[in-house]
Amino acid sequence: MRAMILALVALLTPLPLAARDSAGRFDYYVLALSWQPTWCSLTGDDRAAPECAAGTGTGFTVHGLWPQHERGWPRDCVTGERDPSRRDTATMTDIMGSSGLAWHQWRKHGRCSGLSAGGYFDLTRRAAAAVAIPPVLAGLDRAVTLPPAVIEQAFLEANPAMEADGITVQCRQGVLTELRICLTRDLEPRACAPDVRRDCSQPRLLMEAPR
Repeated sequence: MRAMILALVALLTPLPLAARDSAGRFDYYVLALSWQPTWCSLTGDDRAAPECAAGTGTGFTVHGLWPQHERGWPRDCVTGERDPSRRDTATMTDIMGSSGLAWHQWRKHGRCSGLSAGGYFDLTRRAAAAVAIPPVLAGLDRAVTLPPAVIEQAFLEANPAMEADGITVQCRQGVLTELRICLTRDLEPRACAPDVRRDCSQPRLLMEAPR
């Protein structure tokens, strides 16, 4: 009995930071998909970000692919892998919007994957390609206001292998900011751990139209 209790305590005790934030040591991924019109209104317009120019027509973009622990997440890991060049990060602008975001995601999250920069960016692209954007949301030509549950259900219907606990809707100031989708290390859908499974509590969210 005592051995069982000690084993349980060991399981529930957080690992030291040095162990938790080691490259390649994590349990699953979160793919974060931003609703770019919201990012542009809240942040990008003030920066005169080129991806926010009229005519881009972009809806969901990749915010990042984040290694996760079952409780908490690693960040800013030390890795022996070489940092990406500007040319490397520029290749991600089609799905991430900017090379600056690609660099930031590598520095904060990609180094924790245990992959090379090229491998991490390739995996990010594969993860994004594995998620079907619901046609009703991909083809928006006007602003709409929807309950978070409706947005989530649209993704579940477009991705039958996903489960309700494997996707969360994020919001800010009454607008949709992003969706977070939990994936195994092999990029298969899975349930999110409890610390990620926190949906927006607001009753309805504005989705601005793509520009």
